[in-house]
Amino acid sequence: MATAKRAYSTRRVGAERLELAEDASPRSGDLVLARVDRLGQHDGLQLPSGRRASLFPGDEIVVSYGHRYAPDQFEAEVPDDLSPCHLVAAGGIAARELCRHSSMSAPTEITPVGLLRDREGRANLADWALVAPPTPTVRPRTIAVVGTCMNAGKTTTAANLIRGLVATGSTVGAAKITGTAAGGDTWLMLDAGASLALDFTDAGFPTTYRATLDEVEDIFATLTGHLAASGVDTVVLEIADGLFQRETDALLGSPRFAEGVDALLFAAGDALAATAGVDWLNRRGLPVVGVSGVLTSSPLAIREAELATGLPVFTLDRLCDPEHADRLRVRSAHELAT
Repeated sequence: MATAKRAYSTRRVGAERLELAEDASPRSGDLVLARVDRLGQHDGLQLPSGRRASLFPGDEIVVSYGHRYAPDQFEAEVPDDLSPCHLVAAGGIAARELCRHSSMSAPTEITPVGLLRDREGRANLADWALVAPPTPTVRPRTIAVVGTCMNAGKTTTAANLIRGLVATGSTVGAAKITGTAAGGDTWLMLDAGASLALDFTDAGFPTTYRATLDEVEDIFATLTGHLAASGVDTVVLEIADGLFQRETDALLGSPRFAEGVDALLFAAGDALAATAGVDWLNRRGLPVVGVSGVLTSSPLAIREAELATGLPVFTLDRLCDPEHADRLRVRSAHELAT
C-alpha cells in the first residue's frame, strides 16, 4: 500500500489506513488494490494531484471498480468476482471490457490483489461522498452544456463560457454531473476561472453508467447545492456523452433537472446533428438557447446551424467575450430572444 499508485477516482478517500479486506464480490465504487500485468490502451494513471504517472508491468495501483460507457473508447462492467480484469479509464476504473472503439488498443490488463477496507469495513467511494446540503433559498443562474456524443466539444464549450462569465465579474461554479472519473474536465474548468469545480466522484460515484435516475438526480442536487452554498452567482454544468445515452436521456427528462436549469447550450459536430439535438431538447420543453461545439470550426457549418435551428451559434471567441457570455446569464430562452 505504501508504494501503490493511487488514482484520481480515489482522491476523496481519507488518509486513514486501508488494508486488504476479505474476498467478496466487487461493487461499483469499491476500492481495489490491483497489479498491472500487461500494458494496453491506458499506460498511465491520473493521480489525485493531477500528475499522470506512467505505468509499468508489476506496478500496484489503487483504483475503483466501476462500469464504463464511452462510445469512442470502451464499454465495460464491474465483474462478479476478483478475477483478472482491465483498467478501462486513466482516472482509475477497474472493470471487464465488453467492447471497444476500433481505434482503441486492447485495454491494460490488471489482476486484483484484493478489495480494501478501513476501520468501518469495505471501502467504497460513497463513504467519502459530499453530504447533500439544504436546498438553497436563492439558486444561482444555471447553464448546462449537453451534446450529441463524446468529443462533441462540451467541456471546451463549458470552459470558454466560464472564461467569458468570469470576465463579466461573475463568480462561477462548475460541475460535471455524469461521466467517468477523470480529472481533465474539472481541472480545465478551474483553469478557466471557476472558483469551485466538482464532479460525480465528489458525490461518491466512480462513474454514472448504470446509475438509477434517482441516483443521478441526487448527484445533480448535491453538486449544485454545494456550488450554491459556496456563494457563486452562476453555475455551469456539463452533462457527459450524448442525448441517447441512458443516464443522460433520463436526467434531461427529469422535472428536477428542468426546475434547476435556466438555459442549455448544445454542442454538436455538424449542422444536422445540431438541428436534431435542438429539436430533441425542444420537445422536452428544455430552454436551449444556443449551439456550440466542434461545428464552430467551420464557418459554413455555423451558417447552416443558425439557419436550421434559428438559434445563435457560439464560437469559442464569442463564449469568451463578456458581452456574449453575459447574455447567457438569463432565466429563459424567451428572455434571450427578446
